[in-house]
Amino acid sequence: MILRPKAVSHWVSFLHSRKHLYFPQRRIISSNSAQKTLNELPAPMVGSSHRNSGDRSSLAHPCIFSSKTSAQTQKPPVEIHKALPTDYKPIPPLALATLVALAKPRLTALVVLSAMSTYALSPFCSTFTTLLFFAPGTLLCAASANSLNMWLEPPFDAQMARTRNRPLPRGLLSPSTAFLFAIGTGASGLSLLFYGVNTTTALLGLGNIVLYAGVYTPMKRYSILNTWVGSLVGAIPPLMGWAATTPDLFSHPGGLLLAGLLFAWQFPHFNSLAWTLRSDYFRAGYRMMSVTNPSLNARVSLRYSLLTFPICFGLAIYGVVDPGFIFSSSCVNSYLTFYAWRFWRWGGDSNARKLFWASLWHLPAVMMLGMLHKMGNWDGILY
Repeated sequence: MILRPKAVSHWVSFLHSRKHLYFPQRRIISSNSAQKTLNELPAPMVGSSHRNSGDRSSLAHPCIFSSKTSAQTQKPPVEIHKALPTDYKPIPPLALATLVALAKPRLTALVVLSAMSTYALSPFCSTFTTLLFFAPGTLLCAASANSLNMWLEPPFDAQMARTRNRPLPRGLLSPSTAFLFAIGTGASGLSLLFYGVNTTTALLGLGNIVLYAGVYTPMKRYSILNTWVGSLVGAIPPLMGWAATTPDLFSHPGGLLLAGLLFAWQFPHFNSLAWTLRSDYFRAGYRMMSVTNPSLNARVSLRYSLLTFPICFGLAIYGVVDPGFIFSSSCVNSYLTFYAWRFWRWGGDSNARKLFWASLWHLPAVMMLGMLHKMGNWDGILY
């Protein structure tokens, strides 16, 4: 076939317009640019056939066989520091306030006050030296029991809004530090009670620690009977106050009656609180009456509120207080029972909160009335 000049010119123009498709352009780069491009490429695998090659720079990345030291290829220290994560939370130094929070100061104060009230109501004589050993010994035992409770429950405390800010869930101190603090306070408190008071009081203090940390704390996740065990724990400090004046707990029923008063008081107090915290207890997996059986939770609160009446009558009958205490205590017990009845009858968060606050006023009011109506010589308390 013979191509005419015009046809040849036409095909040359067409191919020239399509040259980027059929004939990709080739870049001619300098040796410096080629070396820079080579440095940016990842190092290829060097096979066995190339290991003895003399020109290794043509086979692998130059940095692999570079004469520069590792210190010359690393980033400067400032750049490494800037690359570190900044979202970590350093553990703060141990503070006294953290250890105080570990001991649950408000609950510890309530334990000491209940023990001291019974100590004051006892008709038996005691010495000022005994009081100096009894008060700090009871405080340290309560701090030990509360610290062991916190040491055992960080995973569950972290799930509850009321307890998530405690020292261990927040990481303010280590579990080993909390455990050593609990052991130290417990040993110190028991030593003070044993050497400065008597053996009975020391044994009651040890039983309180074991029951609270060893029985009540794990039992909360298995049975609603934990509330009765916890109430028994709360009834031991009044027995300790009575035992500090007389080692024989059964020589007079006054100590058992005062312990029974604290035992009964804790049901309306705790059950009303548990009702307002039932979602937290459910989330943490605790077996509370407010979670498993709300109607029983309210009934138990009312029943034990009514039990405070005969207990206070018994204190007057057995001569711990004068007969006037029957009337004055009945007024205060009626105040508590009224709100317990409202909580049982209508339920709800509002009635639960009112019962809780009524219980906070009830216990100190009854104890103060008992001291005002106390039988015997007041100068026998600090002999």
